[in-house]
Amino acid sequence: MLREMPHETAAIFAAALVLTVALAATVRAADEPTGNPMQARIDHGKSTYAERCSHCHGPNLMNSGTITPDLRLFPDDKTRFVTTVKNGKNNRMPPWGDILSDDQIGDLWAFISSRRKP
Repeated sequence: MLREMPHETAAIFAAALVLTVALAATVRAADEPTGNPMQARIDHGKSTYAERCSHCHGPNLMNSGTITPDLRLFPDDKTRFVTTVKNGKNNRMPPWGDILSDDQIGDLWAFISSRRKP
């Protein structure tokens, strides 16, 4: 029986080690972000756009029935975009600075700039 103890102890130790390594890998995987962070911003921006912007600017970033611009042609100027969204434009577009967070506006920019036409 004494000869069996070291083998049993080794087996228990090995099992505990395997479980510890598996648990550590699971915790690390849960802490790591999945996917492309920019794609996540684009996806959030798309959702915000659909909820807050598409009724005026159209579902595909353009609305031929109104005087709103084709957002696919918006200049590659994030500062101008953020200022326009926050402060509004020419009494035609209301200001959204008190409604949308800076992160939401940044996500909108990520979405719109990802759909830009050259």
